[in-house]
Amino acid sequence: MSPTQLPDHGAVLAEVREVRRAGIVRLRELRLPVLTGMSAGPGEGSPGEPRFPAVERLLRTAVAAIGGGTLQEAAEFSLGLARGTRDWPPADRRRRAAQVYGVSVERFRKNQELMVLGQVAEQLVRLASGAPAQPPATGAAAPASDVGTAPADGSAPALTSATSEPSARPRPLAPSHHRIPVRADGHGRHVTLHVNAVDLLRDIDVVVSPSNTHLALPEPYKSSVAASLRRAGAVRDPAGRLVEDSVRDELRAWSDRFAAPGLSVAPGTVAPTGAGALAWQGIRRIFHAAVAVPRPGTNDYDVQPADVTRAVTRVFALLAEENGRSADAGLPPLRSLCLPLLGAGRGGLTPAVSFAAVWAAVEAELARGGDWDLHFLVRRPERALLVAELLAYTGGAPTEEPGP
Repeated sequence: MSPTQLPDHGAVLAEVREVRRAGIVRLRELRLPVLTGMSAGPGEGSPGEPRFPAVERLLRTAVAAIGGGTLQEAAEFSLGLARGTRDWPPADRRRRAAQVYGVSVERFRKNQELMVLGQVAEQLVRLASGAPAQPPATGAAAPASDVGTAPADGSAPALTSATSEPSARPRPLAPSHHRIPVRADGHGRHVTLHVNAVDLLRDIDVVVSPSNTHLALPEPYKSSVAASLRRAGAVRDPAGRLVEDSVRDELRAWSDRFAAPGLSVAPGTVAPTGAGALAWQGIRRIFHAAVAVPRPGTNDYDVQPADVTRAVTRVFALLAEENGRSADAGLPPLRSLCLPLLGAGRGGLTPAVSFAAVWAAVEAELARGGDWDLHFLVRRPERALLVAELLAYTGGAPTEEPGP
């Protein structure tokens, strides 16, 4: 198709939405003049031959060009292009796409679905122009936060997708701290997203550490959040030899005092300890959230989102309790809190589901008037992009339906 015959984005989007409603299995029944014209390549088929197989190939090419991540996954489920979803009813496809973002079906319908289908339409227009389709360089929520764009003042750019087009010049390092606007109960505020290892955190009063229901810490040489906090909290001599396993010892003391010998605690239990050597970095407390239930006879765990929400709710209650005791002792209150994606490691939850479970408790606390300095922690940039998108959809920056 020549540049003078490029299809209108709004017309393409309207037909993509029609495909979403009907599904791939009903392409033959749909009247899709724009997509049909775009799919008619030179020498393809013959006059009068049904074009629906070519339309399906065109849609698959456009979705693949998104470049992976939650955006592509949601597009595949929405249109029935994901394996095994071809004959799913539209309500089931929408529900599964909403789960990718960890939001309700209604919120997905009003917000993320418009963005997802709009990006599919954008890739289709690129294909029609003859230019190579390319994934959005900043993730879906770039306009809603400082993630994915280069500030106009020339400072280091925020997070960018790993699928961005390569540049001739080396890409500047992305910053590891991002301030992101959110809304709760109609009130705006900011949270901080950290993209680094947990043992690099500085000057945060409380860090939440995921744990199993036996409150058994992993070995310090492992890479999990709990293992990293145990390792960083240990006291060592100048040669690096272990002097005191502070975090483990305090957690054992808490278990000996409050837990029945040999038995697990209830999922959602939170055990507070000191931070050991991390106190030199301004970390005052570690709250161990028991969310992972060991699966008998295996090395695996089960984590329920409801237990994650219950644990984070208990974290806020424990903060208030400790602040009451701190006030009595004349100590400064605990104000800042850092939350990882609980259960998103060996617990098996997807990052989106984990975030939704954590945010449910956070949003409820903020709606009650909680005035905490909140931080979220991820280690991988692709997860940071997802969390930034989900934070944007809390209402910090509402999305709009793409126009023609």
